[in-house]
Amino acid sequence: QVQLVESGGGLVQAGDSLRLSCAPSEGTSSRYAIGWFRQAPGKEREFVAAIAWRSGSTAYADSVKGRFTISRDNAKNTVYLQMESLKPEATAVYYCAADLNAPWVPSRSQRNYDSWGQGTQVTVSS
Repeated sequence: QVQLVESGGGLVQAGDSLRLSCAPSEGTSSRYAIGWFRQAPGKEREFVAAIAWRSGSTAYADSVKGRFTISRDNAKNTVYLQMESLKPEATAVYYCAADLNAPWVPSRSQRNYDSWGQGTQVTVSS
């Protein structure tokens, strides 16, 4: 398992942008995939986006496709989730997670992710 450090959450207005960051504390491995999930109040945690470190292959939930972008910075060993045109329904705790054995294709399933961050709150006001 690895420790994941998230940052970048906050309170924004509808239509604003926000960027979340996720950095494994011990650096990254080309075998990892990093995913973002979110949990809104009273709802189950759901998949948002993921990226496989080696291939750069990405996956997105339909609800965020075209507005959210996941990317990685090899030099900084950091994964970013750039969120544009935020809507109030995006309000949730956002978690990053690591799948330690997914170098080519990132999974959308929470069950495949071995390590989880502590979560960062994103609140979008209308």
